[in-house]
Amino acid sequence: MSKLLEIDGASKFFRVREGLFSAAKILRAVSRVSLEIAQGESVGLVGESGCGKSTLGKMACGLLAPDEGQILFQGKVLPPAGAGSWAAGRIQMIFQDPASSLDPRMKAAASVAEPLRAAGMAKKEALEKADEILILTGLTGMGGRYPHQFSGGQKQRIAIARAIVARPDLIICDEPVSALDASVQAQILNLLKDMRERYSPAYLFVSHALPVIGFICQRIYVMYLGQIVETGSREQLFSRAAHPYTRALMAASPGGDEAWRVGQDLKKLPPPLYGELPSPLDPPSGCRFHPRCPEARDICEREEPPFKDMGAGWRARCFFAGQ
Repeated sequence: MSKLLEIDGASKFFRVREGLFSAAKILRAVSRVSLEIAQGESVGLVGESGCGKSTLGKMACGLLAPDEGQILFQGKVLPPAGAGSWAAGRIQMIFQDPASSLDPRMKAAASVAEPLRAAGMAKKEALEKADEILILTGLTGMGGRYPHQFSGGQKQRIAIARAIVARPDLIICDEPVSALDASVQAQILNLLKDMRERYSPAYLFVSHALPVIGFICQRIYVMYLGQIVETGSREQLFSRAAHPYTRALMAASPGGDEAWRVGQDLKKLPPPLYGELPSPLDPPSGCRFHPRCPEARDICEREEPPFKDMGAGWRARCFFAGQ
C-alpha cells in the first residue's frame, strides 16, 4: 500500500516555567518520532497520559508544526492547518471532548456541513449531505437540534459525522471514547469501524486503552515519554510484545490482559507497572523507561537503546528485546 502520512524524525518542544521567577525550560513533548500510515490503514498510538500522544496527533494534522524532522502527506510537506491549505478537508480530527469541539450556537446539521461549506459547497447541498451522514450515524431527524440537546455519545456521533462528511483521506481520532460510558464506547467504536468500511479513510487512533486500540487498529505504535518504544502488528504485540513497557501495559489492561495471556505461562506474566511517568522536562538518561523497568540492567541507565528489528515490520527500542 502507498504511504499516505509519513512522520520522519519529528520533535516538538515547548518552553515552560515551573515558577513565576524561574528560568524557562525546554519540554521535549515529542522526541525524534517516525511513523507511517498507508492509504486506508488503521494505525493505533498507545501510551500513558502525558507521553506525547495528543501532541503527535496535532502535528499529524497540521495543528502543530514540528521543531525537528518533517511530516509528509502523500509525499509533500504537510502545511499548517487552515482553509487555504492544499490539504484542507483531506485530514480531519475527532477530539476527546465532543462538547468542547461543537459550537453551542450551531445546529447539528450546520456543524456537520461546515467542512463542505469551507470547501465552497452551496449551503443547501451541504445541509442535504449533512442530513445523509447524520442518518448513517444514527441521528435521523436530529439535524435541527443544538449541542446541549444531545447526550455525550450523540455529540461524539455528530463529531464523527462532521469528520467523515468531506470524505477525508485521514482521520485523527484523539481519545474519542475515553470520556464516554463503556456501553456508549462500544457503540462509537462500532460506528467508527462501520464508517471505515463504508468510506475507507485511514485512521490514526490515539488512546491509552489497549483493548480499544486492539479492536480497531491493524498496526500499533507504543509511545513512552515522547518516544516510540515498540511498533508492530496487532497480532505481534498482543501475542508476544517485546518491550517491557508494552508487556506491562498489556498486563494492566482489562481485556488486553486476557488477550496477552492466551498461550502464555502464567508464572512468567510481567509484573505490574509501578511508579509515575518521569517529567519530560528532565527525562532519565539512557533508556527512558529504565527507572520503572523490572528488567533494567546497568547498560540501560548509561546508553539509549536503538531500535531492534524483530522482523516483519516489528521493532522494539530495547537492548534485550526478544530474549
